[in-house]
Amino acid sequence: MHPIRRHARILMASLVGTAVEFYDFYIYATAAALVIGPLFFPVQSPAAQVLLSFMTLGLAFVARPLGAIAFGHFGDRLGRKSTLVASLMLMGASTLLIAFLPTYAMAGPVAPALLCVLRFGQGFGLGGEWGGASLLAVENAPKGWESRFGSAPQLGAPLGFLFANGLFLLLGATQSEADFVAWGWRLPFLASVLLVGVGLWVRLRIGETAAFREARDHSAPPAVPIGRLLRHHPGAVLAGTAGVVACFAVFYLATTFALSFATTKLGYSKQTFLAVQLGANTFLALGIIVAGAWADRTSAARVLSVGAGLTALVGLGFGSGLGSGQLPIVFVTLSAALFVMGLVYGPVSSWLPTLFPVEVRYTGISVAFNLGGIIGGALAPFAASWLAAAGGTAFVGLFLTVAGAVTFAGVRSASRRTA
Repeated sequence: MHPIRRHARILMASLVGTAVEFYDFYIYATAAALVIGPLFFPVQSPAAQVLLSFMTLGLAFVARPLGAIAFGHFGDRLGRKSTLVASLMLMGASTLLIAFLPTYAMAGPVAPALLCVLRFGQGFGLGGEWGGASLLAVENAPKGWESRFGSAPQLGAPLGFLFANGLFLLLGATQSEADFVAWGWRLPFLASVLLVGVGLWVRLRIGETAAFREARDHSAPPAVPIGRLLRHHPGAVLAGTAGVVACFAVFYLATTFALSFATTKLGYSKQTFLAVQLGANTFLALGIIVAGAWADRTSAARVLSVGAGLTALVGLGFGSGLGSGQLPIVFVTLSAALFVMGLVYGPVSSWLPTLFPVEVRYTGISVAFNLGGIIGGALAPFAASWLAAAGGTAFVGLFLTVAGAVTFAGVRSASRRTA
């Protein structure tokens, strides 16, 4: 196959998978902010409904490290391609089945229990998705193009966000609120089967990565990759985990938390705020593209360090901007936050693989990425809600400031280890 055609297929396979990942996660995050609480936890108070809804969102983050270990095991032993196909199938099936769940009014306590099972399945599949997609791109990249190739799976985030947000906007424009709550919220989960089908078709047509083939030709894979990883590379796991906290924190504060807070506390309509977020999403894509090109000219660690510092600065003004009461200021606030997210998310796919040898690389980057997701993603809505209640809207962004500091420390620690 011609190299250009092969590279295009590889980039498409890595992009589509992560687009499905973020589509799946964001449609659930949006549903969690809008309807999951009343439909699955109606006997609780409104405040408890919000917290329980966000707890189901966070459940998948707990499952992700377990999925990272399981899929990393097979990705390091059997190869990247087959593992990526399996993770996508599990993730897609779990998302599709959410479309058919009974609500609490239909099945009582069984309904939230089934919801939690499927959220766990989503998270477990997602645990192996990002790491494999990143390695598929980076391990096949021409010399000097690692970060630009690595930005392909990262662009799946704004693309998945675009599909999910756009579909919810379309539903809001064509349905009454009663119809949306009754059955319309299920349609985005049902539509996920189309993206998963495209992802499977593309991934079944690619081969194994060159780096994995070379490593397999020289030595047998480790019997238990997670064991070797924790024995020989615990410092790299900690540094990598810290290094991804900022990107998760920015994403979930600028999307899930912002949507919930703006529509319940600040008085914005769902349609208006979804449109603002959709526009701001373009700055996430721009930040990823800038980061990929910049990291290949300098280094992924340098771009990630700059992005971490900017995350801390954005956090100081995020809450005030969100609570300003003026949509142009809200748009600028979200756009700035998502652009900075591009700077801390774009280089991650080419930075994390440098911390681990090939034989445990799938496990290493998957575990670090998903542990960082628990800290930066699962805790973000809770931390922001608590800060808003304790000190007002202006305090919301302090979680970003802390997250930026943690990521900066992780990158510096890794740089000292590899120097």
